[in-house]
Amino acid sequence: MKIYISADIEGVTGTAHWDETVKEKPDYREFQEQMTDEVAAACEGSLNAGATEILVRDAHDTARNIIASKLPEQARLVRGWAEHPLFMVDHLDKTLDAVIMIGYHSPAGMDTNPLAHTMSGQVEYIRINGTLASEFLLYAYAAAMFGVPVVFVSGDEGLCREVTSFNKTIQTVAVKQGVGGSVVSIHPQLAVKQIKAGVESALKADLTLYKMQLPKEFRVEISFKKHEKAYKASHYPGVSLSSANVVSFENSDYFEVLRTFMFIL
Repeated sequence: MKIYISADIEGVTGTAHWDETVKEKPDYREFQEQMTDEVAAACEGSLNAGATEILVRDAHDTARNIIASKLPEQARLVRGWAEHPLFMVDHLDKTLDAVIMIGYHSPAGMDTNPLAHTMSGQVEYIRINGTLASEFLLYAYAAAMFGVPVVFVSGDEGLCREVTSFNKTIQTVAVKQGVGGSVVSIHPQLAVKQIKAGVESALKADLTLYKMQLPKEFRVEISFKKHEKAYKASHYPGVSLSSANVVSFENSDYFEVLRTFMFIL
């Protein structure tokens, strides 16, 4: 069984301020270690469930956050950005059996995590077929292109509710709740234990239950915080201005949607 793990930091236990997510800031180190611990727990749960190969994608900011020496020897780690449209799930392909998302977070446009955003701090929101899109949704669809199911997600409570409403079979662990500019988190080691157990449970289930079908058409709307960003994006092929700050486009090929995101966000 081959497992793919994509990891972010804004949904890691305890993170409440951008200073805790940026390499150059003194508050970062504690949460880099917690991110690593949560990913290592997901690796251990995968191995307990029978995984023979694990590919870990460091998918936050510089993509140079996870401390490789703390991962099991069976794990391979993707660091840095190749600038491929798959982005947070780069190197994912149809040979993988399952995707796990660690440290994911609520999307831009929601108030359930003070660090809520989608892809870029430049956007107010992204909607796909009318639904507010999180990074979970963007890359669950990407995994579905290859027929690979997302089986487990950890992050904030708001995101976990979104995941469950989207696909109730996906197992989740909510490590914190966002309230205004604050978070209420479970104990960091409890989060590690629950992630390990949750991943093992998810992978021991029938993986076909997690599979999802891609929509036949994708109607995308992006609202930028600055109107000049929307104007610039509107010059990408297929993208048009809907209003001063909003652009939209449609495509039946989800890879082309991802390609558009790569160039305009």
